[in-house]
Amino acid sequence: MATNGSPPPLIPSTININNDKVPLSIPNYHHTIYQNNQRRRSLNNDKIDPNQYQVLVKLPSIKDASQSEREELFIKKLQQCCVIFDFSFDPLSELVWKDYKRKELQELVEYIVTQNNVITENIYPEVVKMFSANVFRILPPSSNPNGAEFDPEEDEPTLEVAWPHLQYVYEFFLRFLESLDFQPLIANKYFDQKFVLQLLELFDSEDPRERDFLKTTLHRIYGKFLGLRAYIRKQINNIFYRFIYETERHNGIAELLEILGSIINGFLLPVKEEHKQFLLKVLMPLHKVKSLSVYHPQLAYCVVQFLEKDPSLTENVIKSLLKYWPKVHSPKEVMFLNELEEILDVIEPAEFQKVMVPLFKQLAKCVSSPHFQVAERALYYWNNEYIMTLMSENVHAILPIMFPSLFQNATAHWNKTIHGLIYNAQKLFMEMNQVLFDECARNYKNNQQRERVTMKKREEAWVKIEDLAKMNTEYSFVSTSLNHCDSTFEKEMFAMIDDDNGDDDWDKSNERKFEKKFEKKCDTQVRTINVRAENGIVS
Repeated sequence: MATNGSPPPLIPSTININNDKVPLSIPNYHHTIYQNNQRRRSLNNDKIDPNQYQVLVKLPSIKDASQSEREELFIKKLQQCCVIFDFSFDPLSELVWKDYKRKELQELVEYIVTQNNVITENIYPEVVKMFSANVFRILPPSSNPNGAEFDPEEDEPTLEVAWPHLQYVYEFFLRFLESLDFQPLIANKYFDQKFVLQLLELFDSEDPRERDFLKTTLHRIYGKFLGLRAYIRKQINNIFYRFIYETERHNGIAELLEILGSIINGFLLPVKEEHKQFLLKVLMPLHKVKSLSVYHPQLAYCVVQFLEKDPSLTENVIKSLLKYWPKVHSPKEVMFLNELEEILDVIEPAEFQKVMVPLFKQLAKCVSSPHFQVAERALYYWNNEYIMTLMSENVHAILPIMFPSLFQNATAHWNKTIHGLIYNAQKLFMEMNQVLFDECARNYKNNQQRERVTMKKREEAWVKIEDLAKMNTEYSFVSTSLNHCDSTFEKEMFAMIDDDNGDDDWDKSNERKFEKKFEKKCDTQVRTINVRAENGIVS
């Protein structure tokens, strides 16, 4: 027994703390903890028995033990830290022993950081068992499975209740992986594909602190175990595929992309075909998911890293970006403009010429956008020196595309800030090539004149058609019926919008519903008209 503050005696090696059938009987130094078996995954490591560690025993400090006893005591502490406490159903239970385990974990972290040559071959399996017992678990259901998407700036994340222990488990495991004593050749047998798969599943945790630790842990494993690299990339791809095409919900996409950013940065040249396919079939489709704002900075970084590695991918990337360009989601459109500028900052002149026509057609649409932030962000391109150099070298192709949008919105746009930015863009184009600018102005005025003539002819043609229609005996009935059809359809359309919870985004499914209703009502009216005509009924 301990006396007057002296450390308790070292537990004799003959005592087996793994024997849950024979609890230790040392007064004041043991406590039985019944684990919450529901926290164990069915996928968990088959080497770990959830009922194996039932007894928590106070052990002396490792630094107070003799050198020959330290490894054995280190292992005993690792085994004791496999005891799992219940933080969710009864947070106030076992407070003394919860605090004791936390201090034990802190001691393990300090020991592995300050001491050398402490990671022996016997330590590896015990560390993996302890980490697996504490970390690998069934994640709770989403706190908001069917609600609005999570906004990291406005919403509070759901935090892991067992974090007082998990934090030190993660920290210890990271120190273990980063230690100079760590030998990947010895650890290979304990770090298998099942371990990696369980680790990846935890990235869906709602606690950002845990995802941050997971990100660093997976990155260290990727760096140390060459044989697991392809498997890690494959499983990350699978997570992305499910996210894009099935669930559109996952909490760890940003962290996984951050890991991939470092991985892409280390790709050897020339870039392998499988990596190119990953860019075009996984990274680019991530742009179409509704929750893009949560992970867009990391996604844009990955795309730019690819283009810096292999500029020949630029054409396909920009065409893919234009393919997924948002039509009615203005904040998302601003994100696309941000990413596009990052791409243009690293684009080579030869690659720029391949995509400049479709690219500036889209920019012209953005300049004409009634949403001033979209127009403003597009016009900021004229403040980028490198982009201006590219424009200057290809002004004969670009100015005719941009001129109509610039000229039309110079005074017509509702926002005065846009007027100033457009004036600046026009001034820069004039400085590049005054003759071409004047030619575009003349062509624009001529086109406007031709459009006015064409519009007048079209209106006159419709007047003639209407006059001919009035001569038909069924004109009055058909006109009244179609007007009624249009007004009814309009009322139902607005009713459907109200039923859609006021969602501002006009999606294709609603558009198809409206079209079907319209076609059905018009078909009914046409059939009625035909029946009346066949029966010789005149209004």
